[in-house]
Amino acid sequence: MELKRVVVTGLGALTPIGNDVETTWENAINGVSGAGPITHFDCSKFKTQFACEVKDFDPSKFFDRKQARTLDLYAMYALVAANQAIKDANLDDENLDKNRIGVIFAAGIGGLHTFEEEAGYFALHGDEQGPKYNPYFIPKMISDIAAGHISIEHQFRGPNFGTVSACASSNSALIDAFNLVRLGMADAIVTGGAEAAIFPAGVGGFNSMKALSTRNDDPKSASRPFSGSRDGFVMGEGAAALVLEELEHAKARGAHIYAEVAGGGMSADAHHITATHPEGLGAKLVMENALKDAGMKPEDIDYINLHGTSTPLGDISEEKAIKEVFGKHAYDMNLSSTKSMTGHLLGAAGAMEAIMSVKAITDGIIPPTINHEEGDNDPEIDYNLNFTFNKAQKRDVNAVLSNTFGFGGHNAAIIFKKYKD
Repeated sequence: MELKRVVVTGLGALTPIGNDVETTWENAINGVSGAGPITHFDCSKFKTQFACEVKDFDPSKFFDRKQARTLDLYAMYALVAANQAIKDANLDDENLDKNRIGVIFAAGIGGLHTFEEEAGYFALHGDEQGPKYNPYFIPKMISDIAAGHISIEHQFRGPNFGTVSACASSNSALIDAFNLVRLGMADAIVTGGAEAAIFPAGVGGFNSMKALSTRNDDPKSASRPFSGSRDGFVMGEGAAALVLEELEHAKARGAHIYAEVAGGGMSADAHHITATHPEGLGAKLVMENALKDAGMKPEDIDYINLHGTSTPLGDISEEKAIKEVFGKHAYDMNLSSTKSMTGHLLGAAGAMEAIMSVKAITDGIIPPTINHEEGDNDPEIDYNLNFTFNKAQKRDVNAVLSNTFGFGGHNAAIIFKKYKD
């Protein structure tokens, strides 16, 4: 069976550094940090009191009161980003066969705020009222519901589901979408991820396992991947969406093509429930699998958008894996972690970083890894590698590999390349 070619024809984003793709990208290449004091709740008693929140988001601009009552914040973010991508791709064209258009949308956690509110209400009032819950509790909370809402709004009746693989969730969604389109099971799929976990349960839970930075005195510089003083990740939120489409279908309708999806890989660390393998074995395997699937050599990759969360162990294992896979070519590539600006969007991270990867190809610019100070080095990290510290770099970019690694040892990597007819 001959596999079909798959291209990117639509982009949408709602992130801590911009409420659309162009603003997010402009701020990324200018090294703008999205971190600041938490405003979603009173965090005065928490070890971490800052995060990368979405700014100036007013649900009433997108949803009427009745619809808003049925949506957790993460699903609102998903719908806004997906609608941007659908509009960008002109996928709502009534002439298209919507039985052949699908939605695969990820969340690492899903409706955490809804769960927190409902469980808290029951804890306070359950004895006096009995088990009284909001009838929207379950459909607001479940992590697949964003895909359902997107398909209902646009009447897309193709493959429809959510993916959950922690911080690898939206790369997993992209790879699933890519595979279904190239196998001919759909003409196009709206894919990506969303997350909204900056609430007491999210921040408190990650604090308890010492995963978050506690640099409360200087939030904007707290996410500092590959620096010696890194002390944990900065939680982010938002959503990102891409339209992946079969090439001939896209050409027939005159769609704008941003880039081509070259291949994707998955693997497991099989090591620990939260820690990455210290030698980066799972990370090494997932990059090798992605290259093999794409039919590419290590020398074909110009830029790696790193998982790079700013955790003491995770950054080291990723760096080791890159040197193992790419050898001498590792020193010829650009590497960068855009999480230094956006924070870690958890289940939305892979999709947001996929957009960064596509824009690096279309614009010939590598976004930086910010917050690295001269001399702030880790003796276990090789600084002869080009981490694109602090300032974006212009470069002709033909192919980008984007890494995501999740709790549970879930790894997913995807490769985009410049489209050539």
